[in-house]
Amino acid sequence: MKSGGKEQRRRERVRLELPVRITVREGPNEEWTEVSRILDLTPFGARFSLARPVDRGRLVHLTLPMPRQLRCFDHVEDQYRVWALVRNVMFTSPHAQTGLPRFELGVAFVGKHPPASYTANPALRYEIASDPTTADLWRVREQLVPYTPVQRETRLSMPVDIIIEVLDERGLIAASEQTVTENISRHGASVFTTLTVERGCFVRVRSTHHTLTLLAVVRGYRAGADGIPRLHLEFVDRMWPLELIE
Repeated sequence: MKSGGKEQRRRERVRLELPVRITVREGPNEEWTEVSRILDLTPFGARFSLARPVDRGRLVHLTLPMPRQLRCFDHVEDQYRVWALVRNVMFTSPHAQTGLPRFELGVAFVGKHPPASYTANPALRYEIASDPTTADLWRVREQLVPYTPVQRETRLSMPVDIIIEVLDERGLIAASEQTVTENISRHGASVFTTLTVERGCFVRVRSTHHTLTLLAVVRGYRAGADGIPRLHLEFVDRMWPLELIE
């Protein structure tokens, strides 16, 4: 019981507003850095907000003055430098001073060094391979399969009126259009579009009729047999409530 209680305390989230430097590599020669503040953390992960979204499955590098009793390595260093896997991302309240959008990320700490495959290709996506232990962090592996629509889930082939807003690197709206879905499920949708949007870009999906806003990632772009382009979207911050339209 004592060891179980100790482990439970190690996993409890601690609210500490520590400064954190986040470095994100999106390609061999593409890198950006932002300074933010930790919202809460454990020895195995943390939450913080950024001015721009980061896709789930990406690795990011954090530098922060983490309390030594929460560390899994580098107990004598002033700064804790750790690689982390983005597990979730969601919209949060706009910045109080600038009014610009913010994106809250939840990350899992994966170690002092990234996988060898990341060094060769920082655009790779990863997933959790095993849970952490008292002496180790999360272990990751390359995503076994790319994103595909979830099988066996309810997918409604019907037009739902939505507004697509393409977000730039600052989280601002770069382009938008009013359109309809070709089909929709709780986890994603295929939508007709006149926009040219690259795979991996973030978009905001809004339904004024249902008073609903979701964050999504473009997973595919194709023209159908009718010649009309479609965007294949994955909802990443929450699911679409199908009961609103069924």
